[in-house]
This record gives sequence, structure tokens and C-alpha cells, in this order.
Amino acid sequence: MKTIGLIGGMSWESSLHYYRLINQGVRAARGGIASAPLLLHSFDFAEIAAMQAAGEWGALADRLAAAAQGLHAAGAEAVLICTNTMHKVAQAVDDASPAALIHIADPLADAVISAGHSSVGLLGTRFTMNEPFYHERLRARGLQTVSPPVEERDELNRIIFEELCTGRVNDSSRATYIDSISRMAANGADCVALACTEIMLLVEPDDSMLPSFDTTALHAAAAVDFVLS
Repeated sequence: MKTIGLIGGMSWESSLHYYRLINQGVRAARGGIASAPLLLHSFDFAEIAAMQAAGEWGALADRLAAAAQGLHAAGAEAVLICTNTMHKVAQAVDDASPAALIHIADPLADAVISAGHSSVGLLGTRFTMNEPFYHERLRARGLQTVSPPVEERDELNRIIFEELCTGRVNDSSRATYIDSISRMAANGADCVALACTEIMLLVEPDDSMLPSFDTTALHAAAAVDFVLS
């Protein structure tokens, strides 16, 4: 099997699900007690979040690029950035390391297109919703994107950072997300991407009026495919 490097800790609440999902996928394919060869670089998310808020994206790119280089030096043949938001610096990470970068938006686009959808409601941090890096990746695959109304995005972002990243799951916050999905449906979305790796802790498929696509699970499945290829 091939070795995967995980750039995680952003937050560790979702990184632990990457570890579980990838190992479960390998065990399902190989049977018995098989597990995935994995390497993990886990950041202190308090430092990363402070740099995000300060707009220090160049320094963040350097830190993640160095992590990718270290994982490759330790034997990783591919790397995953275990967060949607930090794919803002994905190109810099990809350029810095010989290890292949498995971009989180690519398995999402594959799944959405395979299911016959064309307009994706995008739920995530304010960086993912507001900035073009994620929208453009999906639009390059022929998909349209729909974001929540601007006035809702700060609360959606707060729930991620103040609740989900600290392991808190509140019914009132689930209702906020479900309402946002309903409004995106009214604005033309025919499916919804849970484009923050923590949202899967809050919103399950049965909660959404639209077909939902969990980027954490899809990214992990792409890693399993690479490990077994």
C-alpha cells in the first residue's frame, strides 16, 4: 500500500474522523486487521486560526508547505490538507512538495457530477464562502455555486469556530444550518456541500432538504483509493 500524509489539527475534531474513515476504508477493502499507512502533521489550531483572522496567508502557505515537505521526507507519497479553508493555499503546498496533493474539492466535484447535480450550495467558514478559491475550483468542473446570504455567514462561521471546533454540537445551531440550506435551495442550489470538515459533526444527510455531500468523507475515500492504487 502507498503511504498518505495528513496535514491536520485544523481542527483535530475533524482530523480524528479522517484517521478513522481512511483506516475503515482500507480494512473494508483488505479485510482482517488491515490498516492504512499514515503520517500526521498536526498543527496547533489556535495559532492557525489567529493567522487566518490576521490575513497572514503567505505565512500560512509557508507553514503548510513545510509540513508537506516533512511528510514527503518521512515517506508520504501523497498529502491531504484536512480542512477546506486551508485549500486557499493548496497551490503553494502542491508546488513545494514532490508528494501528490489530493485536493478536497476534486472528489466533491466528482460526486456531485456523478449524482447529476449542477448547482452546489456551499457551506463553510467565511473564508470558504466569501473568497473565490473554492468556488473557482468547482466552476472549473462546470458546476455553479450558491452561497448563503451575506448576513448569515458570520453566524455560520461562529458556529464552526466556537462550537464545532471545540466539540460542541447544539440543536439550535443545527437548525441554523438547516434554515440556511433551505434558503440556498430557494436560490437555485440542487445539492449542498458541507465544505468545512467539522460540519459533518452537526448536519447529517437526513437533516438536509437537499442531497448533501460531506467533504470529509469524500476526501477520506479519495485517500483510500490512493493508498490501495
